[in-house]
Amino acid sequence: MSRRTHHHAQQGRAGSSRHRGGPRAGLKALGLRSPGLTPSRPASSGLTRRSLLSAGIFAPAAALLSSCGDTGRTPADTLRVMDSYSNDPDYGIIGEALQQAADTVGVKLQRVAVSGQSLIQRVLQQGSSGTLPDILMLDNPDLQQIAATTALRSFDELGIPTAGYHDGVLDAGTYDGQVHGVVPTVNTIALFCRTAMFEDAGLDYPRTWEGLRRCATDLTQGTRYGIAFCGNATYEGTWQFLPFFWSNGGDERHIGTPEAAEALGLLSDLVQEGSASSSVLNWGQADVKDQFVAGRAAMMINGPWQLPELSGLEDLDYEIVELPVRDSAQRSVAPLGGEAWTVPATGDRDKEELAAAVLTEFLSDSSVLSMAEQRFTVPGRPGLTAEFLRRRPEMDTFTDLIPDARARTAQLGEDWPTTATALYTAVQLAVSGQATPAEALHRAEEYV
Repeated sequence: MSRRTHHHAQQGRAGSSRHRGGPRAGLKALGLRSPGLTPSRPASSGLTRRSLLSAGIFAPAAALLSSCGDTGRTPADTLRVMDSYSNDPDYGIIGEALQQAADTVGVKLQRVAVSGQSLIQRVLQQGSSGTLPDILMLDNPDLQQIAATTALRSFDELGIPTAGYHDGVLDAGTYDGQVHGVVPTVNTIALFCRTAMFEDAGLDYPRTWEGLRRCATDLTQGTRYGIAFCGNATYEGTWQFLPFFWSNGGDERHIGTPEAAEALGLLSDLVQEGSASSSVLNWGQADVKDQFVAGRAAMMINGPWQLPELSGLEDLDYEIVELPVRDSAQRSVAPLGGEAWTVPATGDRDKEELAAAVLTEFLSDSSVLSMAEQRFTVPGRPGLTAEFLRRRPEMDTFTDLIPDARARTAQLGEDWPTTATALYTAVQLAVSGQATPAEALHRAEEYV
């Protein structure tokens, strides 16, 4: 059972989450028409072994190390860092934490922050040319694919502590039995409910799918829909489907099951019955937030990165609860979001050791708590939960979800992007009414 958090106007700095969009492959491959989608710029690569091979990065470690020609381009006391926190406030928050860690170790940093859409392409290019940075941030679902190229050093080899993290955090950073990256602070999604709208309708916050359907129906009035969510043809669409899929026993290794069809049927019915707009097929999570703020949705599925903006708005009272489950005996299983920090295998062992020392400081308790508090994300280590909630009590529902949250790559590793594409394709087909949920999943599974 989730705890409820009541939110009034509170000041805070914006957090950021990158559940990035993948390519729109799938609809044509399944022989079905596109449901009139507006083009969306993909922000994640959907990497495959083939794409890594063609880019020249999928090579043995020895080949990468022997091709490394970048180690002499910076002084011995200077480390190069690359991440995708290109916008404030994240750019400044992460930069300050990195700088404090570097100062403690006694090294200088040359930091490059690129957009999330560009990061993986840069990694592929630098991997093929032997110019990877000394410290690299990756969105956690991308780590497995890069680790598979032998381009990352193991944390165990480098002596970077990995004890005390949530299981899902370690799963996200583990490849072939070894930790290659750690997510210091994490996030997930939950259900935001407009308090006054529920009170006016005499409704309790939903805890089951039946309750969600009833609330969504009763709260739909005029130009206001009962619920808004992201069902677009990107990894965001998959991300928002996963809690229903997993909580009902869905398995990403075999997506065409009755349990998965039940979960997809819930989202499809919300649109087909008029409780959610058909525009969910095009909306990203920022669009969903806009609908909620404007009063055009009484509920929304979203994450804590929206809290700073919501908390700064007057007369916007809301509660955050766990996403409902089909049966009250089930537990809500949320997807784990966040960015992993890694040490690339550059071939310069001295700099790799310095990078490990910087990351050890960067991942210290005080550093993680500061980043989590400022960015509205949850510490990746449960031992920091109590202090974090003292600082950010409004994050209690998200914090409750993290112990059971799953890494998207835990089952499939580097093959996750293919299934992620199949899942958002199935969402598109079912929600648009082009196929039944069961048919959509079976066709998507054939595509995989």
